[in-house]
Amino acid sequence: MYVQLFFNHEQIRTMSRVKRRTTHPPYWHVLKNVQRGDEKISSDNLRFVREVIQDKYKNKSPIKGSDLDIEKTEWDPKTKRSGVIARNIGVQHMWEKDGKKVICTVLHVLDNHVIRYVPPEEYAKSIIGAKVFRNRKPLGCLVVGAEAANPDRFTKQYCSLFNEVGLLPKKRLARFIVTPNAALPPCTPLTAGHFVIGQAVDVYGKTIDYGFQGVVKRWGFKGGPASHGATKFHRRGGTIGTGRDKARVWPGQKMPGHMGSEKRFCRGLKIVRINMKYNVIYVKGTVPGPTNSIVQIFDTLLPRRKFTEAPPHPTYFPPEDGTLPQEDIWDSNLHVFGSPSISV
Repeated sequence: MYVQLFFNHEQIRTMSRVKRRTTHPPYWHVLKNVQRGDEKISSDNLRFVREVIQDKYKNKSPIKGSDLDIEKTEWDPKTKRSGVIARNIGVQHMWEKDGKKVICTVLHVLDNHVIRYVPPEEYAKSIIGAKVFRNRKPLGCLVVGAEAANPDRFTKQYCSLFNEVGLLPKKRLARFIVTPNAALPPCTPLTAGHFVIGQAVDVYGKTIDYGFQGVVKRWGFKGGPASHGATKFHRRGGTIGTGRDKARVWPGQKMPGHMGSEKRFCRGLKIVRINMKYNVIYVKGTVPGPTNSIVQIFDTLLPRRKFTEAPPHPTYFPPEDGTLPQEDIWDSNLHVFGSPSISV
């Protein structure tokens, strides 16, 4: 008797046995790092290559906000602005005026520039856009790059992504979903002034990679007794079921395995301080990832913590009259060291 087995492939793909983390970029990404051979370049040829690079990029510089051809649009609560790429440079303690200590994460906004804007009609036909906007109205996509580097370190295909912009190739690239009224032209700089004090933001990053760990560290198991006859069972997981009714390992069973290196969101973090001179943002709380890791910051999606007033739309630009903005902006509830604490 032949029995045909039925497999629900959609259910299988959502099981925990599917690999959740990868160590290589997707196949649709352009090859980034150049594959160097064993041949050594002579000093004369290396000097010639550097001169060519300097001649190609010496006249290329970020343009100012006054030189950009940006359509002036009004902000509304349904507007989705672009985000920025930042580096987590550590944790710093700050104090409120009532003496309460606040743990803040320091995020350095790198030299962010808009690489290109993909309209909604074009982005909905891409691999990622077709999945995201399968059952809803499509939106545009803004590609942002950060950390300019030497073009020698990248392939020709990767450097061609920046030909239209006229900037040095960027080490980091990120996509941000934006509404058409928040689109920005290429080469637009993004700084820490893109956000305001008191705003709630979402931070996206990859958690610390702990490698292969046991059940005590990975899941918080109690483990076995330290003595009283326990032999090689101090940090074991124990039985995972009998062979009668279960007779298999259920999906999602807590067992030893790879811990960390997961993509996570921290939502609703409040901005308490912005340093405009060094492009540094202080957020209240912690963010995913170790120190010196790369994160993405954008406006929060929490409905009760969204904007009530118009932010810098579509982004912040320095004043055209040449006046310098305030260098260090603090939240009104924080105590600024160096300021008088007693007034008469």
